[in-house]
Amino acid sequence: MSERCREWRPPFPLDLAAVLAPLRRGRGDPTVQRTSDGAFWRAATTPDGPVTTRIVRRTDGTVLMSAWGPGAEWALDGLPALLGAEDDPSGFTAHHPVVAAAMRRHPGLRLGATRRVWDVLVPAVLEQKVTSLEARRSWRELCRRFGGRPPGPAPSGMRLPPTPEQVRAIVDWEWHRAGVDLARRRAILAAAAVAPRLERACELGGAAGRELLRRVPGIGVWTAAEVAQRAWGDADAVSVGDLHIPSLVGWALLGRPLDDAGLLAVLAPYAPQRQRAVRYVELSGFRKPRFGPRYAPRDYRAL
Repeated sequence: MSERCREWRPPFPLDLAAVLAPLRRGRGDPTVQRTSDGAFWRAATTPDGPVTTRIVRRTDGTVLMSAWGPGAEWALDGLPALLGAEDDPSGFTAHHPVVAAAMRRHPGLRLGATRRVWDVLVPAVLEQKVTSLEARRSWRELCRRFGGRPPGPAPSGMRLPPTPEQVRAIVDWEWHRAGVDLARRRAILAAAAVAPRLERACELGGAAGRELLRRVPGIGVWTAAEVAQRAWGDADAVSVGDLHIPSLVGWALLGRPLDDAGLLAVLAPYAPQRQRAVRYVELSGFRKPRFGPRYAPRDYRAL
């Protein structure tokens, strides 16, 4: 299979690792890998078919993307957007010392856009109301068993995300085997039934795009925000309802935990770039205090 390439020099400071980090669902994500040479590999679906991409930044600052598969041209066209070229951080002002310090240390942070809802929607739904450990295990199993092999010379172990058609063909006992409970299964299947229409959310963007996603039963505020952050680089999509973010932001900025209402209140001065503030907090290196045992993951396969 032939390789197609594109070179692009970003006209702004670029932290490649920070921009692409939200696309990787844990170190074992079979759709995203970073190899020892510093290259980022990604297996994805596109409107034109599957694609494997490899992104590397050269010493002169130029970014090179190589792509294989039917979706190669579509992926290459989207390289600038993927790396944050459509993101506009102008006007963002730090209102807290932790955010200000993170801005100085990470001038290359941009909010990238995959321009594709489906691939980021499924893992987002899997993360509803369960631990990251549980969700990532389910994502690995669904990709490895139903996603297919990516085109081109993808690293060993990489798999494509399952398509809407492949998801709709999964039988009940296979969902159970992958550790996916009935509520999350129904949400994924409901999204798969209208997947082509959901891609319009990338064109709408912002609150309108999130509202379109929320028309799907089982897709709430949190899931829509998680998709928006990745699919169109939504700088204001806050993951309200997250298990960790209110506490992390609260401890980092105020020295105490917050609930969702408190999170929105402390982030209010950052509107319409509240998610950018959250990303700076995440990159700040701040670690909140730990109290008591961690939440124990459930294994739905044993039920």
